Amino acid sequence: MRKIGIVGAGQAGLQLGLGLLQDGYEVVLVSNQTADQIARGRVTSSQCMFDRALANERALGIDFWQDAPPVEGIQFALVQDGTTALRWSSRLDKPARSVDQRVKMPRWMDEFERAGGELRILDAGLDDLEALHRECDLVIVASGKGEIGKLFQRDGERSPFDKPQRALALTYVHGMKPRAPHSAVNFNLVPGIGEYFVFPALTLSGPCEIMVFEGLPGGPMDRWGDVRTPQEHLAESLRILRQYVPAEYERAKDVVLTDDLGVLSGRFPPTVRKPILTLPSGALALGMGDSVCLNDPITGQGANNASHCAALYRDAIVEHGDRPVDGAFLQATFEHYSAFASI
Repeated sequence: MRKIGIVGAGQAGLQLGLGLLQDGYEVVLVSNQTADQIARGRVTSSQCMFDRALANERALGIDFWQDAPPVEGIQFALVQDGTTALRWSSRLDKPARSVDQRVKMPRWMDEFERAGGELRILDAGLDDLEALHRECDLVIVASGKGEIGKLFQRDGERSPFDKPQRALALTYVHGMKPRAPHSAVNFNLVPGIGEYFVFPALTLSGPCEIMVFEGLPGGPMDRWGDVRTPQEHLAESLRILRQYVPAEYERAKDVVLTDDLGVLSGRFPPTVRKPILTLPSGALALGMGDSVCLNDPITGQGANNASHCAALYRDAIVEHGDRPVDGAFLQATFEHYSAFASI
């Protein structure tokens, strides 16, 4: 097994590709966007990564953002009728960090090509997977939010939900009053309404804060369908805070958007999919990251799990050596990850 094809240029796919290049493999990476398109596009996630995941990047020498604002702690608040009924906080042993994927992925794509990887820009479909399989010893699909990721069959036994559990929104902002005495992921639970997270990050225009809203479907935090412009999105973000989390509103009342594409809203059901895709020819492809495990954002696992999945898959590929790639190897590789991820 000397040549690996990877579809998807996100946290999982790029980290795996960069690692395998260091191991001496040939790697073809397929992305549906160029680095410039990603950099000029919309935010895709909040991606707060904790030290155990960041250690995977340090080990590869691709931790290029040591100047990103540190996330130094965790705070939890239970908010009822606008009043904080309970609060606790603690420092992390080592800081977490969040780097806008519009900053991170273009740099990693450049690094991938500099290291000798082949980057192909195309919106891959089944025919492209077949072609990739004909030239590679193993094909991995690390694209979970596009159509190709949906080719993997939903695992009903591991997916208890078939409907979205939260109405989701992200708002990247400048000008928030810093939390005292240190930065943190501030987790605010509003019973019967939803959750609000906020933490520092690095975006295209420098340090910022990411506001994350997770409303119960149909509830008062689920009005994003009425939002039409970035400024309306910001206004809705502040409305929610003013009404339901007033202590956080005091920190946020003077914020401005980092950019017009620094907002996002949507919803999806948390889903586990079967990890092996059988192509029309009978060839097999292995899913990874969001293509096989799409977490509920309330767990905060997405980017961290993608990093660990890449590290585990890399170890499995290297250990497997030149033995034939079959369904048993693919399933065992995924099960090793699934045991770690507790999906």
